Amino acid sequence: MKRQYFGTDGVRGKVGTFPMTADFAMKLGWAAGKVLGAAGTKEVLIGKDTRASGYMLESALEAGLSAAGVNIALAGPLPTPAVAYLTSTFRADAGVVISASHNPYYDNGIKFFSNSGTKLTDQQESEIEALLEHALQYGIDYASSERLGKARRIDDASGRYIEFCKGTFPNSLTLAGLKIVVDCANGAAYKVAPAVFRELGAEVVAIHDHPDGININSHCGATHLDSLATAVVAQQAHLGLALDGDADRIMLVDHNGVVVDGDEILYMLASTAKQNGTLQGGVVGTQMANLGLELALKALDIPFVRAKVGDRYVLEQLKAHNWVIGGENSGHILLLDKVSTGDAIVAALQVLVAMLQSGKPLAEFKLGMQKLPQVLINVRVEGEAAAVLQSDAVKQAVSAAEQQLADNGRVLLRKSGTEPLIRVMVEAADAVLCRQMAEMIAYAVKS
Repeated sequence: MKRQYFGTDGVRGKVGTFPMTADFAMKLGWAAGKVLGAAGTKEVLIGKDTRASGYMLESALEAGLSAAGVNIALAGPLPTPAVAYLTSTFRADAGVVISASHNPYYDNGIKFFSNSGTKLTDQQESEIEALLEHALQYGIDYASSERLGKARRIDDASGRYIEFCKGTFPNSLTLAGLKIVVDCANGAAYKVAPAVFRELGAEVVAIHDHPDGININSHCGATHLDSLATAVVAQQAHLGLALDGDADRIMLVDHNGVVVDGDEILYMLASTAKQNGTLQGGVVGTQMANLGLELALKALDIPFVRAKVGDRYVLEQLKAHNWVIGGENSGHILLLDKVSTGDAIVAALQVLVAMLQSGKPLAEFKLGMQKLPQVLINVRVEGEAAAVLQSDAVKQAVSAAEQQLADNGRVLLRKSGTEPLIRVMVEAADAVLCRQMAEMIAYAVKS
């Protein structure tokens, strides 16, 4: 059954516009409480990022869950991976994150985690959606007064998560002597991220760490790296780290201000594990992964599999192959021997471990992989994206580009799972031709 509300990363939209309204969030909380409660759920932990709208949605979710007879533990502003971890630590039965990740402040979203820190199954999400179509009736659908859920606030959530992150870093190593610029994206990790790296010995320069409710991801973070690159060079730092609004993706900048993306992070982690004899199987990337990653891993005899775009699909492939390293070029990195979901801070720590073991600066450490020129153009669309992709003009543009590229490149079009966008990606050995073909297809999509 096609899902109406749940996308690849929960329910998401513009605040004040359906479904990101208080009344829908309340009903979503009730429906989730009924589905999860039927499976024995007694308590749900709720965390959020720094968007002002988080207060409204948190209160609405709390009301809905309570009406379904489910207790609530409120953790406050925390990274998405922290909620996944703490759901298990506090022995909650499920977790909820209120966040729109890397989107602007006026968007928000709601996503759920199981008690093992993984996302809900498609079946569970479908059951929740089915209940959302049900008209609530007083005296029938609401829990009786003595069975209403109760709420409590967790005071030490941040400290517990900081210690967890530090626990993934070997005791034999230290970050002493490293100067690191950390771009917190004015988001959920604005306190915990700088603390983790400082407590492991690094000199930390924190930027974009003063959220005001509307500056999250605004010209900063993992999707806007210019200010981080400038700060790294100006501070003469060894490297920079950029998180997104909910801290589940990470991008790096070397001491020269050059960006190091998720594909390069996967290469560095996998090649180090291979050298150390600790690599379990191979690596899962996505359809968007640069061909240079596949070729570099092949040269090291490391298997590589492409999944659909979205960390949930990367996770599916990792579990299917019993592998532990996977991710996306956008910076979602999954390390299943350390965490159950994408975790920017933990991934950054593992890169630092690998870098320290190599004895090389980041700019030199990443050189084993050579990226092919790749152009990605996001085209905003009105109406149904699938119809645009099936239009004759777009099909003809793609066919013409594929004929031009032949065996020296590839074309990928896909609709975003979180925004009204069609992503046009072209990859080719010839950078000029790559740009020309991408712009030609993007023009067809816009038309």
